[in-house]
Amino acid sequence: MTKIDTFGAKGTLEVGSNSYEIFRLSAVPGTEKLPYALKVLAENLLRTEDGANITADHIREIANWDPSAQPSVEIQFTPARVIMQDFTGVPCIVDLATMREAVTVLGGDPSKVNPLSPADMVIDHSVILDVFGRADALERNVDLEYERNGERYQFLRWGQGAFDDFKVVPPGMGIVHQVNIEYLAPTVMVRNGQAYPDTCVGTDSHTTMVNGLGVLGWGVGGIEAEAAMLGQPVSMLIPRVVGFKLTGEIKPGVTATDLVLTITEQLRKHGVVGKFVEFYGEGVAATSLANRATIGNMSPEFGSTAAIFPIDDETLNYLRLTGRSDEQVA
Repeated sequence: MTKIDTFGAKGTLEVGSNSYEIFRLSAVPGTEKLPYALKVLAENLLRTEDGANITADHIREIANWDPSAQPSVEIQFTPARVIMQDFTGVPCIVDLATMREAVTVLGGDPSKVNPLSPADMVIDHSVILDVFGRADALERNVDLEYERNGERYQFLRWGQGAFDDFKVVPPGMGIVHQVNIEYLAPTVMVRNGQAYPDTCVGTDSHTTMVNGLGVLGWGVGGIEAEAAMLGQPVSMLIPRVVGFKLTGEIKPGVTATDLVLTITEQLRKHGVVGKFVEFYGEGVAATSLANRATIGNMSPEFGSTAAIFPIDDETLNYLRLTGRSDEQVA
Protein backbone atom coordinates (compact mmCIF):
# COMPACT_ATOMS: atom_id res chain seq x y z
CA MET A 1 0.00 0.00 0.00
CA THR A 2 1.44 3.35 -0.94
CA LYS A 3 1.70 5.94 1.77
CA ILE A 4 0.08 9.36 1.28
CA ASP A 5 0.89 12.64 3.05
CA THR A 6 -2.24 14.76 2.48
CA PHE A 7 -1.28 17.31 5.15
CA GLY A 8 2.40 17.64 4.21
CA ALA A 9 3.29 16.51 7.73
CA LYS A 10 6.51 14.73 6.81
CA GLY A 11 9.54 16.45 8.36
CA THR A 12 13.03 15.80 9.63
CA LEU A 13 14.23 15.59 13.22
CA GLU A 14 17.95 16.10 13.89
CA VAL A 15 19.27 14.27 16.95
CA GLY A 16 23.01 14.70 17.43
CA SER A 17 24.62 13.69 14.15
CA ASN A 18 21.62 11.65 12.96
CA SER A 19 18.46 12.75 11.19
CA TYR A 20 15.12 10.94 11.19
CA GLU A 21 11.94 11.25 9.16
CA ILE A 22 9.06 12.27 11.42
CA PHE A 23 5.42 13.31 10.98
CA ARG A 24 4.64 16.66 12.57
CA LEU A 25 1.25 17.18 14.20
CA SER A 26 1.62 20.94 13.64
CA ALA A 27 0.62 20.25 10.01
CA VAL A 28 -2.92 19.44 11.17
CA PRO A 29 -4.89 22.26 12.86
CA GLY A 30 -6.65 21.14 16.03
CA THR A 31 -4.13 18.51 17.10
CA GLU A 32 -2.38 20.97 19.43
CA LYS A 33 -5.29 20.79 21.90
CA LEU A 34 -5.53 16.99 21.97
CA PRO A 35 -4.64 14.98 25.08
CA TYR A 36 -1.21 13.34 24.89
CA ALA A 37 -2.63 9.85 24.21
CA LEU A 38 -4.65 11.09 21.24
CA LYS A 39 -1.62 12.96 19.87
CA VAL A 40 0.09 9.57 19.75
CA LEU A 41 -2.87 8.17 17.78
CA ALA A 42 -2.91 11.22 15.48
CA GLU A 43 0.79 10.76 14.64
CA ASN A 44 0.11 7.09 14.00
CA LEU A 45 -2.60 7.92 11.42
CA LEU A 46 -0.47 10.63 9.76
CA ARG A 47 2.42 8.20 9.34
CA THR A 48 0.30 5.31 8.04
CA GLU A 49 -2.16 7.24 5.84
CA ASP A 50 -2.74 5.20 2.68
CA GLY A 51 -6.02 6.59 1.32
CA ALA A 52 -7.79 3.25 1.86
CA ASN A 53 -7.68 1.94 5.44
CA ILE A 54 -6.37 5.20 6.86
CA THR A 55 -7.64 8.35 5.20
CA ALA A 56 -7.31 12.12 5.56
CA ASP A 57 -10.86 12.09 6.98
CA HIS A 58 -9.75 9.85 9.84
CA ILE A 59 -6.98 12.34 10.62
CA ARG A 60 -9.45 15.26 10.51
CA GLU A 61 -11.83 13.35 12.81
CA ILE A 62 -9.13 12.92 15.45
CA ALA A 63 -8.03 16.59 15.08
CA ASN A 64 -11.66 17.70 15.60
CA TRP A 65 -12.16 15.30 18.50
CA ASP A 66 -15.06 16.24 20.77
CA PRO A 67 -14.27 15.29 24.39
CA SER A 68 -17.95 14.95 25.30
CA ALA A 69 -19.15 12.94 22.29
CA GLN A 70 -19.79 9.20 22.43
CA PRO A 71 -17.08 7.36 20.44
CA SER A 72 -18.39 6.64 16.94
CA VAL A 73 -15.48 7.08 14.52
CA GLU A 74 -13.51 3.92 13.77
CA ILE A 75 -9.78 4.25 13.09
CA GLN A 76 -6.99 1.80 12.28
CA PHE A 77 -4.13 1.99 14.79
CA THR A 78 -0.80 0.39 13.86
CA PRO A 79 1.21 -0.52 16.98
CA ALA A 80 4.98 -0.05 16.73
CA ARG A 81 5.64 -3.48 18.25
CA VAL A 82 4.06 -6.54 19.81
CA ILE A 83 4.98 -8.12 23.14
CA MET A 84 4.08 -11.69 24.04
CA GLN A 85 4.57 -13.93 27.01
CA ASP A 86 5.29 -17.62 26.69
CA PHE A 87 1.93 -19.37 26.46
CA THR A 88 0.24 -16.98 24.05
CA GLY A 89 3.38 -16.39 22.01
CA VAL A 90 4.17 -19.98 21.01
CA PRO A 91 1.10 -20.40 18.73
CA CYS A 92 2.04 -17.17 16.89
CA ILE A 93 5.46 -18.59 16.02
CA VAL A 94 3.91 -21.96 15.10
CA ASP A 95 1.63 -20.11 12.66
CA LEU A 96 4.56 -18.24 11.10
CA ALA A 97 6.44 -21.54 10.72
CA THR A 98 3.36 -23.14 9.13
CA MET A 99 3.08 -20.21 6.68
CA ARG A 100 6.71 -20.74 5.71
CA GLU A 101 5.99 -24.42 5.10
CA ALA A 102 3.01 -23.53 2.88
CA VAL A 103 5.09 -21.01 0.91
CA THR A 104 7.77 -23.69 0.37
CA VAL A 105 5.15 -26.18 -0.88
CA LEU A 106 3.90 -23.54 -3.35
CA GLY A 107 7.45 -23.07 -4.61
CA GLY A 108 8.04 -19.66 -3.00
CA ASP A 109 10.82 -18.31 -0.80
CA PRO A 110 10.01 -19.16 2.85
CA SER A 111 12.39 -16.50 4.20
CA LYS A 112 9.93 -13.87 2.88
CA VAL A 113 7.52 -14.78 5.73
CA ASN A 114 8.44 -12.56 8.69
CA PRO A 115 6.77 -10.41 11.33
CA LEU A 116 6.13 -6.95 9.85
CA SER A 117 6.02 -5.36 13.29
CA PRO A 118 8.88 -6.17 15.67
CA ALA A 119 7.81 -8.79 18.20
CA ASP A 120 9.38 -9.61 21.56
CA MET A 121 8.53 -12.72 23.50
CA VAL A 122 9.30 -12.90 27.21
CA ILE A 123 9.20 -16.36 28.77
CA ASP A 124 8.21 -15.38 32.29
CA HIS A 125 5.50 -17.70 33.62
CA SER A 126 7.50 -20.90 33.35
CA VAL A 127 10.06 -21.45 36.10
CA ILE A 128 8.67 -23.74 38.81
CA LEU A 129 9.99 -23.78 42.38
CA ASP A 130 11.36 -27.33 42.66
CA VAL A 131 14.43 -26.32 44.65
CA PHE A 132 14.43 -23.61 47.33
CA GLY A 133 16.39 -22.38 50.32
CA ARG A 134 19.74 -22.97 48.58
CA ALA A 135 22.24 -20.62 46.97
CA ASP A 136 21.93 -22.43 43.63
CA ALA A 137 18.09 -22.67 43.69
CA LEU A 138 17.40 -20.32 40.78
CA GLU A 139 20.04 -21.93 38.58
CA ARG A 140 18.76 -25.43 39.35
CA ASN A 141 15.09 -24.49 38.74
CA VAL A 142 15.98 -22.91 35.38
CA ASP A 143 17.94 -26.04 34.40
CA LEU A 144 14.91 -28.21 35.24
CA GLU A 145 12.70 -25.89 33.20
CA TYR A 146 14.95 -26.35 30.13
CA GLU A 147 14.98 -30.13 30.63
CA ARG A 148 11.19 -30.37 30.83
CA ASN A 149 10.43 -28.01 27.95
CA GLY A 150 13.43 -28.66 25.74
CA GLU A 151 11.39 -29.01 22.54
CA ARG A 152 9.57 -25.72 23.06
CA TYR A 153 12.82 -23.84 23.70
CA GLN A 154 14.59 -25.41 20.74
CA PHE A 155 11.67 -24.30 18.58
CA LEU A 156 11.72 -20.74 19.97
CA ARG A 157 15.49 -20.61 19.60
CA TRP A 158 15.03 -21.59 15.95
CA GLY A 159 12.33 -18.89 15.59
CA GLN A 160 14.59 -16.21 16.98
CA GLY A 161 17.24 -17.05 14.39
CA ALA A 162 14.86 -17.70 11.50
CA PHE A 163 12.59 -14.63 11.68
CA ASP A 164 13.54 -10.98 11.32
CA ASP A 165 12.40 -8.63 14.09
CA PHE A 166 11.62 -11.43 16.54
CA LYS A 167 13.44 -11.64 19.89
CA VAL A 168 13.04 -14.10 22.75
CA VAL A 169 13.88 -13.27 26.38
CA PRO A 170 14.69 -16.61 28.08
CA PRO A 171 13.13 -17.89 31.34
CA GLY A 172 14.44 -16.61 34.65
CA MET A 173 15.00 -13.02 33.44
CA GLY A 174 11.96 -11.46 35.12
CA ILE A 175 8.29 -10.66 34.59
CA VAL A 176 7.24 -9.60 31.08
CA HIS A 177 6.11 -6.09 32.11
CA GLN A 178 9.24 -5.41 34.11
CA VAL A 179 11.37 -6.54 31.15
CA ASN A 180 9.22 -4.34 28.89
CA ILE A 181 9.73 -1.11 30.85
CA GLU A 182 13.33 -1.74 31.90
CA TYR A 183 14.72 -3.08 28.67
CA LEU A 184 12.44 -3.49 25.65
CA ALA A 185 10.39 -0.27 25.42
CA PRO A 186 12.39 2.32 23.46
CA THR A 187 9.81 5.10 24.27
CA VAL A 188 10.67 6.52 20.84
CA MET A 189 10.86 3.91 18.11
CA VAL A 190 13.50 4.19 15.39
CA ARG A 191 12.95 2.01 12.34
CA ASN A 192 13.66 2.30 8.62
CA GLY A 193 14.96 5.85 9.06
CA GLN A 194 11.82 7.03 10.86
CA ALA A 195 11.37 8.10 14.48
CA TYR A 196 7.93 7.81 16.05
CA PRO A 197 6.27 7.23 19.44
CA ASP A 198 6.69 3.72 20.82
CA THR A 199 3.30 1.98 21.02
CA CYS A 200 2.55 -1.67 21.67
CA VAL A 201 -0.07 -4.35 22.05
CA GLY A 202 0.62 -7.32 24.30
CA THR A 203 -0.86 -10.72 25.01
CA ASP A 204 -1.18 -9.94 28.70
CA SER A 205 -3.96 -7.73 30.08
CA HIS A 206 -1.46 -5.82 32.21
CA THR A 207 0.55 -4.63 29.19
CA THR A 208 -0.69 -1.17 30.32
CA MET A 209 2.16 -1.09 32.86
CA VAL A 210 4.22 0.44 30.02
CA ASN A 211 1.82 3.44 30.04
CA GLY A 212 3.84 4.64 33.04
CA LEU A 213 6.73 5.21 30.63
CA GLY A 214 4.60 7.32 28.28
CA VAL A 215 4.11 4.38 25.90
CA LEU A 216 0.57 3.86 24.63
CA GLY A 217 -0.28 0.16 24.75
CA TRP A 218 -2.75 -2.36 26.08
CA GLY A 219 -3.51 -6.07 26.21
CA VAL A 220 -5.11 -7.93 23.30
CA GLY A 221 -5.95 -11.56 22.48
CA GLY A 222 -3.52 -13.89 20.76
CA ILE A 223 -5.24 -13.58 17.36
CA GLU A 224 -5.11 -9.76 17.50
CA ALA A 225 -1.45 -9.85 18.57
CA GLU A 226 -0.64 -12.15 15.69
CA ALA A 227 -2.49 -9.88 13.24
CA ALA A 228 -0.54 -6.87 14.58
CA MET A 229 2.70 -8.84 14.21
CA LEU A 230 1.78 -9.40 10.54
CA GLY A 231 1.32 -5.65 10.07
CA GLN A 232 -2.48 -5.53 10.36
CA PRO A 233 -3.74 -2.43 12.16
CA VAL A 234 -5.93 -2.68 15.26
CA SER A 235 -9.46 -1.45 14.59
CA MET A 236 -10.76 0.84 17.35
CA LEU A 237 -13.08 3.76 18.03
CA ILE A 238 -11.48 7.12 18.81
CA PRO A 239 -11.92 6.84 22.59
CA ARG A 240 -13.10 9.21 25.27
CA VAL A 241 -10.26 10.44 27.49
CA VAL A 242 -10.67 10.95 31.22
CA GLY A 243 -8.17 13.41 32.71
CA PHE A 244 -7.00 12.55 36.24
CA LYS A 245 -5.41 15.52 37.98
CA LEU A 246 -2.61 14.90 40.46
CA THR A 247 -1.65 17.65 42.91
CA GLY A 248 0.80 17.71 45.84
CA GLU A 249 2.90 14.71 46.74
CA ILE A 250 2.66 11.53 48.81
CA LYS A 251 2.99 12.07 52.58
CA PRO A 252 5.57 10.01 54.51
CA GLY A 253 4.14 6.63 55.47
CA VAL A 254 1.71 6.50 52.54
CA THR A 255 2.64 3.64 50.22
CA ALA A 256 2.35 3.26 46.46
CA THR A 257 -0.34 0.64 47.17
CA ASP A 258 -2.43 3.26 49.01
CA LEU A 259 -2.07 5.63 46.08
CA VAL A 260 -2.94 3.05 43.43
CA LEU A 261 -5.95 1.65 45.30
CA THR A 262 -7.33 5.14 45.91
CA ILE A 263 -7.02 5.98 42.21
CA THR A 264 -8.61 2.62 41.31
CA GLU A 265 -11.55 3.28 43.65
CA GLN A 266 -12.14 6.77 42.22
CA LEU A 267 -11.92 5.65 38.59
CA ARG A 268 -14.25 2.69 39.16
CA LYS A 269 -16.76 5.09 40.69
CA HIS A 270 -16.39 7.50 37.74
CA GLY A 271 -16.67 4.74 35.12
CA VAL A 272 -13.81 4.47 32.61
CA VAL A 273 -14.52 1.21 30.77
CA GLY A 274 -13.30 1.48 27.16
CA LYS A 275 -11.81 4.93 27.80
CA PHE A 276 -8.26 6.24 28.02
CA VAL A 277 -7.19 7.70 31.38
CA GLU A 278 -4.50 10.36 31.26
CA PHE A 279 -2.71 11.82 34.28
CA TYR A 280 -1.89 15.53 34.42
CA GLY A 281 -1.22 18.33 36.92
CA GLU A 282 1.84 19.37 38.94
CA GLY A 283 1.60 16.18 41.04
CA VAL A 284 2.73 14.13 38.05
CA ALA A 285 6.33 15.37 38.38
CA ALA A 286 6.33 14.20 42.03
CA THR A 287 5.18 10.70 41.03
CA SER A 288 8.12 8.31 40.61
CA LEU A 289 8.29 6.15 37.51
CA ALA A 290 7.85 2.99 39.60
CA ASN A 291 4.57 4.40 40.93
CA ARG A 292 3.45 5.50 37.46
CA ALA A 293 4.07 1.98 36.16
CA THR A 294 2.12 0.52 39.09
CA ILE A 295 -0.82 2.84 38.33
CA GLY A 296 -0.66 1.94 34.61
CA ASN A 297 -0.52 -1.74 35.58
CA MET A 298 -3.90 -1.38 37.36
CA SER A 299 -5.68 -0.13 34.24
CA PRO A 300 -7.50 -3.48 33.72
CA GLU A 301 -8.66 -3.32 37.36
CA PHE A 302 -10.52 -0.05 36.83
CA GLY A 303 -11.45 -1.03 33.29
CA SER A 304 -9.80 1.61 31.12
CA THR A 305 -8.08 0.69 27.86
CA ALA A 306 -4.96 2.63 28.89
CA ALA A 307 -3.86 4.79 31.84
CA ILE A 308 -1.01 6.93 30.60
CA PHE A 309 1.54 9.44 31.87
CA PRO A 310 3.18 11.79 29.35
CA ILE A 311 6.95 11.68 28.82
CA ASP A 312 8.80 14.14 31.09
CA ASP A 313 12.14 14.47 32.94
CA GLU A 314 11.22 11.60 35.26
CA THR A 315 10.79 9.35 32.21
CA LEU A 316 14.20 10.38 30.87
CA ASN A 317 15.85 9.80 34.27
CA TYR A 318 14.37 6.30 34.31
CA LEU A 319 15.69 5.60 30.80
CA ARG A 320 19.18 6.63 31.98
CA LEU A 321 18.82 4.57 35.17
CA THR A 322 17.95 1.46 33.14
CA GLY A 323 20.98 1.85 30.85
CA ARG A 324 19.35 3.23 27.70
CA SER A 325 21.87 4.89 25.39
CA ASP A 326 22.47 8.66 25.46
CA GLU A 327 21.25 8.84 21.88
CA GLN A 328 17.98 7.10 22.80
CA VAL A 329 17.45 9.54 25.68
CA ALA A 330 18.22 12.50 23.36
